[in-house]
Amino acid sequence: MTPAARLAAAIEVFAAIESERRPAADALKAWGLTHRFAGSGDRAAIAGLLYDALRRRASSAFIMGAETPRAIVLGMLKRERALDVETIAKLADGSQYAPEALNPDERKRLDAADISGAPPHVAGDYPEWLEPYFLRTFAGDRAEEGAALASRAPLDLRVNALKAEREAAGAMLSDVKPEATRWSPWGLRIRLSADAKNPAIHAEPAFLKGLVEVQDEGSQVAALLSAAKPGEQVVDFCAGAGGKTLALAAMMQNKGQVFATDDDKRRLAPIHDRLKRSGARNVQVRTPKSIGGEIDDLAGHMDLVLIDAPCTGTGAWRRNPDAKWRMRPGALEQRQKEQVEILDRAIPLLKARGRIAYITCSVLEEENNAQIRAFLARQPGFSVQPPAEVAQALGERAFMFSKAARLSAEGILMTPRTTATDGFFVSILRRGG
Repeated sequence: MTPAARLAAAIEVFAAIESERRPAADALKAWGLTHRFAGSGDRAAIAGLLYDALRRRASSAFIMGAETPRAIVLGMLKRERALDVETIAKLADGSQYAPEALNPDERKRLDAADISGAPPHVAGDYPEWLEPYFLRTFAGDRAEEGAALASRAPLDLRVNALKAEREAAGAMLSDVKPEATRWSPWGLRIRLSADAKNPAIHAEPAFLKGLVEVQDEGSQVAALLSAAKPGEQVVDFCAGAGGKTLALAAMMQNKGQVFATDDDKRRLAPIHDRLKRSGARNVQVRTPKSIGGEIDDLAGHMDLVLIDAPCTGTGAWRRNPDAKWRMRPGALEQRQKEQVEILDRAIPLLKARGRIAYITCSVLEEENNAQIRAFLARQPGFSVQPPAEVAQALGERAFMFSKAARLSAEGILMTPRTTATDGFFVSILRRGG
């Protein structure tokens, strides 16, 4: 396919998302099934155009003065990819398989591409209904923070410390040019161009041998901040596919015990193969609602309960830009209720002076700081470990990390703008003051 045909396809898929109200991934899959002539490179390029348009939906529509799929995709080419008007005009020239030629108004708007008068939610490319929430979290920085959450994410890997050093694993992946991450001592980062296909990491020997796993640097840092130690007894309360479970096992050097559990055993399904690859021998997978899988026997014995809490996922918008436009207020309210329940359920598991690591991939005050304040009001026997003290888990990186991240009385907030990671909130709650 020509670049112009790819652009036309991206507009077509965007229109399908709008008219059929379906997730972007489903719309892309449906388009691929009816356009089998498109190669993998074509599909990757079309997906890149589509997701970039979703990232910059509000600001692109503002530039073009219209919210049509065509206007948003064309506006994105200027806003996100910094193409000049003539380059865009060559892509949209009305030739066979290309989008219709630019009209005079489109040319004028693309040439100006001015968002200086845009309200914060437009400049920051987040839904207007979230404006008061972003204002509470970020105040005057909300447009800049939103814009960073709308940027393209790199591909981050975690080197499995049970099997490899970062330098050795990086050497095995030299063909994809990984860089050492700034904060995580385990991290490797692969930067991707706009039209690039994700490298086939799952087919790399380093992955197949359990030397690396895909995990955002922010998620790696969140695990590190829990300060799990060799010999401790730990519950990963919302383990899901096991990303943080594997990180905890490596931190603990296969000593002590990690109990990985999740209310939905279907989410735990991938963890078994990942554990085999990793060489982790100190992990038990427990499913609370299955026969013989109860965790009641753990009550009063845990040094650490890690809660990777269900949340709105606002911190992960770089990786799922479709989600922010489909998010509704009811989802936030539901997640807040679930967070309260999970926090309170963790308490009986702890021993005296045990701790809870409360983690979300959200940037919203309601799911983070406010949730911690409410917990402390309900549970006066707990206190927040000072965030500057928590950051010491990063060793020599702690000082600069504390300068970059947002530290508050309740915890630590990472964002793409401040730490170049996904958005993560971490609070360490200690029992007994």
